[in-house]
Amino acid sequence: MPTLWFCLVAVMLAGYVILDGFDIGAGIIHLFVAKNDAERRAVLASIGPVWDGNEVWLLAAGGTLYFAFPGLYASSFSGFYLALMIVLWLLILRGIAIEFRSHLSSELWHTFWDVIFAGASLLLAIFYGTALGNVVRGVPIEADGYFFLALWTNLQPGPDAGIIDWYTVLIGVTALVALTIHGALWVALKTDGDLQARSQAVARRFWFIMLPLVLAISVTSFQVQPLLLRSFETYPWGAIFPALSASGFIGVLLFLKRRRELAAFLSSCTFILGLLCSAAMGLYPNLLPSNGDAARSLTVASVSTASYGLRIGLFWFVPAFALALAYSVFVYRHFAGKVGVESPGR
Repeated sequence: MPTLWFCLVAVMLAGYVILDGFDIGAGIIHLFVAKNDAERRAVLASIGPVWDGNEVWLLAAGGTLYFAFPGLYASSFSGFYLALMIVLWLLILRGIAIEFRSHLSSELWHTFWDVIFAGASLLLAIFYGTALGNVVRGVPIEADGYFFLALWTNLQPGPDAGIIDWYTVLIGVTALVALTIHGALWVALKTDGDLQARSQAVARRFWFIMLPLVLAISVTSFQVQPLLLRSFETYPWGAIFPALSASGFIGVLLFLKRRRELAAFLSSCTFILGLLCSAAMGLYPNLLPSNGDAARSLTVASVSTASYGLRIGLFWFVPAFALALAYSVFVYRHFAGKVGVESPGR
């Protein structure tokens, strides 16, 4: 049962990154691909019906984590308290910027909220990537299961590392580039004309930036966290996830060249899904590894709820998950199609 819930949490987090990732990416490119107010309204209209629904998956994943692995929830929310509060404020600022932008007909008002929207989106991508880097690298877990991390120490991964070191910065930059591509592909899918062409150009340029970053994290991750190699040696079938990610990454460029917007966007989804599943597979059975004493790592067995509770929870989780999934499918189908540059949007 703990392994099943590990997979469920991983799937929900991956779903959140894929879904909310494209509207975060749309925010990152917002000021660069849109050259006038009409185009900026079109970018916002492309995510307007779905962005808040996408964030529900983050809440659902957090609630599932709290139910299934309360020990991990308590430890990580304590150790990453500052970073989590910053992420919360960035999420709030993004929502406010989207909702408040059109309340006044003023160029200064619009520009102010456009900058807030783009800046919060950019920082969120970096913080999410840095958080993933910390989880993969490990944290200094004490005997009581808790830990404290300084913002930075010597910028080197190891027992004395802080939240920021060269590895977590590398993952943060990689996340920024990946979500920029993801968002640009979504905007290209939902728009046409010059706005679509500029979005495709951004995705194409950042693809070539992403290529060396993917190669770099593929090499350095195995050096920073030896558990990854051990897990793939123990479960060789897990190689399907890196292969899935690689096929999605190559597919992005191929479908961009053929101007197949939907296929390119779905390839980006596959790329991100493969990356996150590779990380989860590599860390299993660890939920949060210790970068000091490996025996102190938080595993699916050591921090999970009792098996009886997990079994009962599954009866509640399945219909709730199905309902949320059905709602998401309905919204995306209902608002399918292009948005016009002259659309009033949000």
